[in-house]
Amino acid sequence: MGFVALDVETANADCSSICQIGIAGFENGCLAEEWSTLVNPQDYFDPVNVSIHGITEDEVEMSPVFSDLIEGIRSRLKGRPTLCHTPFDRVAVSQACSKYSLQGLECTWLDSARVARRAWPQFARRGYGLQHVCEAIGYEFRHHDALEDAKAAAHVLLAAMNETGLDLAGWLKRVEQPIFGAIAHDANPEGPLYGELLVFTGALNIPRAEAAALAAGTGCTVAEGVTKHTTILVVGNQDARKLAGHEKSSKHRKAEDLIRKGAAIRILTERDFEKLVALGGATGSSSIPHQQEAAR
Repeated sequence: MGFVALDVETANADCSSICQIGIAGFENGCLAEEWSTLVNPQDYFDPVNVSIHGITEDEVEMSPVFSDLIEGIRSRLKGRPTLCHTPFDRVAVSQACSKYSLQGLECTWLDSARVARRAWPQFARRGYGLQHVCEAIGYEFRHHDALEDAKAAAHVLLAAMNETGLDLAGWLKRVEQPIFGAIAHDANPEGPLYGELLVFTGALNIPRAEAAALAAGTGCTVAEGVTKHTTILVVGNQDARKLAGHEKSSKHRKAEDLIRKGAAIRILTERDFEKLVALGGATGSSSIPHQQEAAR
């Protein structure tokens, strides 16, 4: 069974601000096709994001917008299982579809981070970021290039197949099964984001305690302040452009400063956090309001 791997880069903290897409198709364990394009997100470029992937507003000025690319993306997926590393790329595509009032992608998603957590005991609780896993399996790539990251995620899956003997169909079933069995823990150990340290900043649309419970359902540990150990910062919903400059909160500015120093912190809007939870996140949790499914 063949599959495709997909990855995106974004211009700012809004997941819908896709500025690059990479797709790699694999058949019989080998790379069969690859495609990558810059995207004009019709949005501003945050210097922090630019420092990570190196894509600038000038570079994408003449590039197609996401709505011009959606049919090509659909044709490349061709109904095959679609791989991404952690749910963020899936959320980004979903949010970009919403941004342009497009029908979402119809495919079976497979998270290679969930695969890694089940294939190798050392990644079950922590350290399952794409670069770290690829270092362990001996695969070299240029991180934060969408096509390179897509191919890297595919090699994580291929290595897991070789390690365990499970084929693609087997892994589609395995990722829905528990990693550890039933364990009582504040952060859901079966959640796709287990091991992440999340911080909220700004005014949220739901009570902070409820937001923290949703985060715990996805596996996150919730902290009050931003430190070098923080991995996710969720910013309260506001106009994206108002997040620039001095109107950013102190937590937001501290996170950006740490990112510039090399910290692996992902900044999300509250809307993207809600979508992340609704798309999958809270495995084994019954605390997710149904209406959040309509919420990168």
